[in-house]
Amino acid sequence: KFAMVAPDVQIDDGKGTILISSEEGETEANNHRKLSDFGIRNGTRLQADDFLQDYTLLINVLHSEDLEKDVEFEVVGDTPERIGPKPSEPTSKNISNGSDDGAQPSTSTGNQQ
Repeated sequence: KFAMVAPDVQIDDGKGTILISSEEGETEANNHRKLSDFGIRNGTRLQADDFLQDYTLLINVLHSEDLEKDVEFEVVGDTPERIGPKPSEPTSKNISNGSDDGAQPSTSTGNQQ
């Protein structure tokens, strides 16, 4: 859902409890545990970091009884469409001769002696 490649996920409680690690096998024992086994409940915040993509996501866990049948979770909010470096913003100034002070090229045609 979040397009992460190698996430590290921890409970944002100041204790640093790691739920998912990008290091192979480090948190494999957590794969079959429930969130409640870690004390995660309505209102808990999780922090997910993907260092390979320089991407951090804060997740607010909210309990809901209103999900459709066979739906285990729902992602609400903005999810990234494309991960990676942000595109550079287009320059709105028109720069001529290495200057952006608005000066125009000289157009004088005075007599030369």
